[in-house]
Amino acid sequence: MRKNSFSTNALINVLEIISAKYKTEARLLNLLETELPIYKPNNRSENENVIKVTRDVNWANVFVLASPDYHGSMSGTMKNFLDFFWKEFSGKTFGYIVSSHEKGLTVMDQMRTAVRQCYAWSLPYGISINESEDLDSNGRVVGKKLQSRMEMLARDLVVYGGLIYWQFMKDKNSSELNTFAHYYL
Repeated sequence: MRKNSFSTNALINVLEIISAKYKTEARLLNLLETELPIYKPNNRSENENVIKVTRDVNWANVFVLASPDYHGSMSGTMKNFLDFFWKEFSGKTFGYIVSSHEKGLTVMDQMRTAVRQCYAWSLPYGISINESEDLDSNGRVVGKKLQSRMEMLARDLVVYGGLIYWQFMKDKNSSELNTFAHYYL
């Protein structure tokens, strides 16, 4: 929720790799620009931003969640976004970026837990950014190790995300009963 945030800049970098290297359409959903109302389970607001975000969520096969580390947890904005959706996330693959001085492991674990409860898949690793070590004053990546991890995340999201979603949709549309997708639906 901060203009030029480190986690958002890293996310943009990953999306650019996905678009340029893998010729795959990637979209940024910036919750600073497209604010969602506070989620209320019995009152799913149909305001313009909720409709736009729902369209984007339904369009995507993979997601990269990016959040700062706020006291060992994801941002409230990220939690609110995750609360809005569950069925829409099923069968899709998620990657994670956390801006943190402490590696952001608990933040990634919390996002993974929320995603798993929505019957989605997670890559087994994430990216942690320490802005004082990994980025220059303009927010550009300076560390080769971080750049390499971003390229790995982009590649794995495209490859594994495509495979998992393809199989999920195949299973969802099959008559075979003992599949994850069929059981879930």
